[in-house]
Amino acid sequence: RIFASSPLPVCPQPHALPSTSLMAELHPPLTLLCVLIALIVTSCNAWSPPVATPSSFKHRKSCCFRFRSSFSQPITITYIINMSRLHMSNDKDEDDEETTSSKHSGYNVLGTELSCCCANVGNSGIGTGFYRNGYCATGDMDMGRHTVCVRVTDDFLTFSKSVGNDLSTPMREYHFPGLKESDIWCLCAQRWAQAYNAGKAPQLFLQSSHEKTLDYIPLEILKAFAIDADESNAVIDKLNLQR
Repeated sequence: RIFASSPLPVCPQPHALPSTSLMAELHPPLTLLCVLIALIVTSCNAWSPPVATPSSFKHRKSCCFRFRSSFSQPITITYIINMSRLHMSNDKDEDDEETTSSKHSGYNVLGTELSCCCANVGNSGIGTGFYRNGYCATGDMDMGRHTVCVRVTDDFLTFSKSVGNDLSTPMREYHFPGLKESDIWCLCAQRWAQAYNAGKAPQLFLQSSHEKTLDYIPLEILKAFAIDADESNAVIDKLNLQR
């Protein structure tokens, strides 16, 4: 029994069990309570959540798991997980296949799969296109719409420079090798239309020109400048037979 005039007993520290002498001095129910608290806190401090480290996951997407106990704040564990597909150790790496094979980069002005325009401009080792992958593909970041696969001439290059678009001077910081007669390049659709209106439009490849070109230039005009006209007509005939 604890009287008002008696000093209040002090509970043992949570990280250590109470000693025998201290337990003898405490009231039995209070002693039992302190022992239980010490055991619970000690168990919580010793517990550590499992850590997941999946090494075979390829695509990084953060996932969190939260553990909660009544004596501590929530614990958050973050790791990288592949949400699209899991790779077994004996499976063939799909990412390696994608890097070694040609990727689909959209559709051309005929409505078929876009063909490569030029993967090595003037033997510079640089591919053409906004993405420098050899294709006249386009996207939200391509404000100029580099979608027309052309074969340039000196006449066109001189005209282009005269209207403020110098395509002859290399700019290595932009991976631009500089163009010369007969080089193949993905030209901006509006620049081609500008050259057409001035009578300086270069010839082009229909099957390597992205379908977004049709937002600026009619197909019939493009066909009049097509280097691959015969092949393209055969493709169109085949498509018409399938309809």
